Amino acid sequence: MRILLVEDETSIANFIREGLEEEGFAIDVANNGKTGLQMAIDNLAEYDVVLLDWMLPGLNGIEICRAIRKESKEIPVIFLTAKDTTDDAVFGLEAGANDYIRKPFAFEELLARIRVLMRNKQGEGSVFRCGTIELNVESHRVTKKGKTVELTQKEFSLLEFLMRNKGKVSRRTRIIEKVWDIHFDYDNSVIDVYINFLRKKLDEPGSTSFIETIRGVGYRINDEE
Repeated sequence: MRILLVEDETSIANFIREGLEEEGFAIDVANNGKTGLQMAIDNLAEYDVVLLDWMLPGLNGIEICRAIRKESKEIPVIFLTAKDTTDDAVFGLEAGANDYIRKPFAFEELLARIRVLMRNKQGEGSVFRCGTIELNVESHRVTKKGKTVELTQKEFSLLEFLMRNKGKVSRRTRIIEKVWDIHFDYDNSVIDVYINFLRKKLDEPGSTSFIETIRGVGYRINDEE
């Protein structure tokens, strides 16, 4: 999942970026309003959530949120702001935001609210199954035949993306955009490395891999293991 963070305070931006990257998200950061709006408009189809400060140099968060809403009604927007009155919250929500978090906030609260918005956006449950493999987004747990399989954050994110698109071919360019930061775009061989990690942990010995390679294109989850 890819998130756009528009925040001009470097310490806060780094805190949020590092925390979300540890949870397996790809994060793009803009430190002023004009850059944030340009990144949002240019890449709306790629972002799953926009985290938006209110008081920004260049353009403020309200202006950015309204501009985003003219282009897209679907993308979730969360305000992160020191403005803490009820009137401020109402004003931000009426400008088109989906949620409003007052600073300072606990990272766990931000993470929980992002996951709730993602569930609402996708209109899906939080559990995905393929044969004997089950992935639970809420508990961040993967099991095979009922037994827990230990995955790294990036392995989990890759598996989640593939299982959300079960039956479809996930193109390599799409995987790199949604699971990894765009800076990895120059060398997408990292995907192959992590696909092999997943296969070693999830495939049955001697059986066909449940992650099918579509040569020159990408990967597809097999329903039958």
